[in-house]
Amino acid sequence: MMADQTDQGSGATADITQLVIGVLGGTGDQGKGLALRLSMAGHKVIIGSRDSGRANAAAEEIGGGRVTGELNYDAAVYCDLAIAAIPWEGHRDVLESLAEPLAGKIVVDCVNPLGFDARGAYSIGVPEGSAAEQAASVLPASTIVGAFHHVSAKLLLDRQVDRVDLDVLVLGDDRAATDLVAAIAAEIPGVRGIYGGRLRNCGQVEALTANLVSVNRRYKAHAGLRITDL
Repeated sequence: MMADQTDQGSGATADITQLVIGVLGGTGDQGKGLALRLSMAGHKVIIGSRDSGRANAAAEEIGGGRVTGELNYDAAVYCDLAIAAIPWEGHRDVLESLAEPLAGKIVVDCVNPLGFDARGAYSIGVPEGSAAEQAASVLPASTIVGAFHHVSAKLLLDRQVDRVDLDVLVLGDDRAATDLVAAIAAEIPGVRGIYGGRLRNCGQVEALTANLVSVNRRYKAHAGLRITDL
């Protein structure tokens, strides 16, 4: 059972760069961008995929010696903390298949259930309330945290961008876990990890991505969020 957010102290460790991070479904731009930035921060990163060839190709593309590619299952086994960057269409099935190796681990869900049509991006309803809550339902032995929903993959992948100017909202029911993920987010220069509420509040955070897509298309930008007065 996940601990109550109000009952636990900080779980951010002094040397979090020792954590091995698995990026599940990490061959897309978002997954590769997070893998790049976290490897630059000093982490060993394992990119996972259903296809080991694609995983290895993504790792080679990033380079730097700290990133390797594996099947999703192996990435889940060997990581200390996992980031789910799985396309929404396969979200439930992939996570269900990884429940055993992810047991006892923090899983950070950054998936945004979005659809696209001629009128632009829109949020897709999720029976559980959000992608993160769906993850919690299929990974009962893991601690689920929602984060990294609004980070531009293009900025993450651009090595000429030395600071990513935004805040990452971190949501979850275990304070030690949300503190740790906020600290990991802050390893990316320019980023702050900000606690954004319990896991039940992930739905509106994921849905807000559709608004940011609209902003960025209209203004040809890569806008993110900043929380003021903090």
